[in-house]
Amino acid sequence: MKFSADQAVDVLRAAGEPTRLRILALLAREELAVLELCRVLDQSQPRVSRHLKLLAEAGLVERFPDGAWVFYRLVESGHAGELAAEVLRRIDPADPVLARDAERLIAVQAERASEADAYFARNAARWDEIRSLYVPEAAVEAAVLEAAGAGPFRRLVDLGSGTGRMLTLLGPRAEQALGLDLSQQMLNIARSHVAEAGLERCELRHGDIFGTRLPDGFADLVVVHQVLHYLGDPAAAVKEAARITAQGGRLIIVDFAPHHLEFLREQHQHRRLGFSDAEMERWLAEAGLEAVAAHALPPEPDAGRGEGLTVKIWTAERAAARQRSAA
Repeated sequence: MKFSADQAVDVLRAAGEPTRLRILALLAREELAVLELCRVLDQSQPRVSRHLKLLAEAGLVERFPDGAWVFYRLVESGHAGELAAEVLRRIDPADPVLARDAERLIAVQAERASEADAYFARNAARWDEIRSLYVPEAAVEAAVLEAAGAGPFRRLVDLGSGTGRMLTLLGPRAEQALGLDLSQQMLNIARSHVAEAGLERCELRHGDIFGTRLPDGFADLVVVHQVLHYLGDPAAAVKEAARITAQGGRLIIVDFAPHHLEFLREQHQHRRLGFSDAEMERWLAEAGLEAVAAHALPPEPDAGRGEGLTVKIWTAERAAARQRSAA
């Protein structure tokens, strides 16, 4: 299906305004909340929201509420998304206005990362305790073991390994295991836990979930456990996790279903308040994985705690290579 001339004009008109073009360039870098866009653009919320409304109506950006926040991302599929991508590709990256916006966005990202690092450093020693406040870990771990299967696995990779619990849980089923994390405090604790578990073929590295530097198809089991809700671009992390998943291998993602506990954002650096099945299934499919399945673990009843958190475990597989028929 192609654009009509009127549809093309509508899309170009929506993108053909300086602030709206700046917004598209920023969203090409990562999904952003309205207030973050206001900071980078140095414009009022009503004005930015008006521009975003026009872009959304033209099918160029996608709006999705997340608790009390509203995020926006570029629409990557469809003719409108393709047209916007082509326009952005043709803009000089050294354009002074867009370069300044990029610098401001980097400053916002650095501030966000600094706050997260400080939080992880303060709470590394009691990380498992913090998790236990919201989720019955024994039930989650049993479900992860079931989702992973009996193995043995040639290589296990745990992205955002934290205190190393997934490594000690699944490591005995793997010939080799690797955990990556950006927090040195977390890595130190993980190393201690791995040593206590007697996992001699388990390595901990300082590494970025967005750029693991691992080869394509590196591991036949990849785990992303309670990481995505901290990230500015969770879709990019899913794509990288899928990239290193081998043919015939499996990716397991553990995170929360959508919820409204804003204090997790305010006190515990959660950026996203959970993920829907539709959102996760789309990311996994776009990353080339199939056989997507979701398993829900609702919170234990506790009248005194109010709303609890439902843990979701998503699994997906990369199809095994087809064997060539004999000549």
